[in-house]
Amino acid sequence: MESTLITRLATLSHPNRMAVFRLLMRRCPDDLPAGEIAKALTLKASTASVYLSALTQAGLIKQRREGTRLLYGVNLDAAREVVADLFLDCCRGRADLCPPQFSGLLQGIAPVAGPRFTVLFICTGNSARSIMAETILRDRAGARFTALSAGTAPRSEVHPLAVETLKAQGHDVTPLRAKTLAEFQTPEAPNMDFVFTVCDRAANEDCPAWSGAPVSGHWGIADPAGATGTEAQRRQAFQQAYDALYAHITAFTALPLDDLDRRSLQHHVDRIAKFNAQEDH
Repeated sequence: MESTLITRLATLSHPNRMAVFRLLMRRCPDDLPAGEIAKALTLKASTASVYLSALTQAGLIKQRREGTRLLYGVNLDAAREVVADLFLDCCRGRADLCPPQFSGLLQGIAPVAGPRFTVLFICTGNSARSIMAETILRDRAGARFTALSAGTAPRSEVHPLAVETLKAQGHDVTPLRAKTLAEFQTPEAPNMDFVFTVCDRAANEDCPAWSGAPVSGHWGIADPAGATGTEAQRRQAFQQAYDALYAHITAFTALPLDDLDRRSLQHHVDRIAKFNAQEDH
């Protein structure tokens, strides 16, 4: 066990191997092709392959084949073992000596704060997907949730077709505006209970560490702003994105949040991330 821990720590000691591991942790439970990993971290394909091989050999990530592609995902059991071994070593297993978020993650018994929950949706531009998610949650369950959204590189205005789609569904679009993550990183900003990325690019970026150790998830919704074709086809892309977000949010708000421990809650959030909107909504 000691030699395994040393091998894994040595593997993670290289900054680029750590970057690959952190990316796969952020995207968990998704499995990513090597090409996407290389692109997200601006690595040469051959270099990324070397890092992925080292992490796989150390047991920190898993590899599986899908057709002609090799997909990589984090090995959560191995990640937990590394944290648990360090926890036992530096703190002798005493939860009062280590940061509370560590003991909660290890034990899986720390509930999310309630009774009102703050949820942040993140995408790149904060002009379509995250804005629609914020609006749906606000109007669907505003009494129980504070719905927020932001962009890693926000645009100057909300996409007109996002506004049109929300209006067509009866939503109030008056308060909508594109926002940056920096707005929610000030001392006055609320602690986040949940953070959801709704685009792959934002999910791949190294977002800030949020206070309160929120439960996180990734909902990979296709970007309607990138749709091509006729005006009707572009409108349809926005409607499909809305439907997908509505399905995810409906499932999320149906969870018994007050009764689930953190580990169970994360499991349910990961299951929701696998939804296919066309089948489930």
